[in-house]
Amino acid sequence: METLQATFFLFVFVPLVNAAPPLQQESLYEYDTAVFMGSLTQQDYEMQSKDIRKDGTNVSLDTSLMLQSDDSQLDVPPTKDTNLPTCLLCVCLSGSVYCEEIDIEAVPPLPKETAYLYARFNKIKRIAASDFADITTLRRIDFSGNRIEEIEDGAFSKLLLLEELSLAENRLVKLPVLPPKLTSLNANQNRIKSRGIKANAFKKLTNLAYLYLGHNALESVPLNLPESLRILHLQYNNITSITDDTFCKSNNTRYIRTRMDEIRMEGNPIVLAKHVNAFSCLRMLPVGTYY
Repeated sequence: METLQATFFLFVFVPLVNAAPPLQQESLYEYDTAVFMGSLTQQDYEMQSKDIRKDGTNVSLDTSLMLQSDDSQLDVPPTKDTNLPTCLLCVCLSGSVYCEEIDIEAVPPLPKETAYLYARFNKIKRIAASDFADITTLRRIDFSGNRIEEIEDGAFSKLLLLEELSLAENRLVKLPVLPPKLTSLNANQNRIKSRGIKANAFKKLTNLAYLYLGHNALESVPLNLPESLRILHLQYNNITSITDDTFCKSNNTRYIRTRMDEIRMEGNPIVLAKHVNAFSCLRMLPVGTYY
């Protein structure tokens, strides 16, 4: 009888002792697994994203990879509070942001330390002043090959460090207010007319050395070109006339533009030989038609 009672006691007691722990272990295991898998998914995405960019494959593949880690991200629009969405879509590297050929339609939120932005060959149509309101470190912006039709006047005016700006191959009909330290402006292949450039647009740009306005719809040479200008491209516009004050100073026969190295005016309906006095201060004659 004592043997049977002892056996019965062990039979009942052992299950009671082992009943609770498996439930706790299972829940902890599931939680750790979920966290671990999420970490692996993110690591896999980052590695595959880097490989895709190195191989030159369409960066839009990154979006499909991101869906594997968290579908809920699609419901949260990018904000200026985080640079994560932009740096998943683009390539962020040491102050440079590369958003090229990814079909974006607006300027993405940028990390605050961004110095160089390359957003070429996309579908951007408009640039607002708010796009760069908090990015005071920008030195170079390249929007070549987009569909930009409008730029708010305040979009670049607060970028006190900006030196190079490319707006080539867009649909602009006028130029915005430009930042004061600009050294190079490329607005080739747009639809800019002379009335789309303010009379003093370049006057205060004392560092501007390279100005590219070829393949537009200008009827005249822009006024008040700065003394710092070295290269001026105006080829293939609709320029029909120039004056003695366009490049030189009619009231100062000793004035010489010492820094001007090149002026291109070919492809315009103007015979340059009829305006000899307009070039008297230049070291080289403009490229264009003389007969």
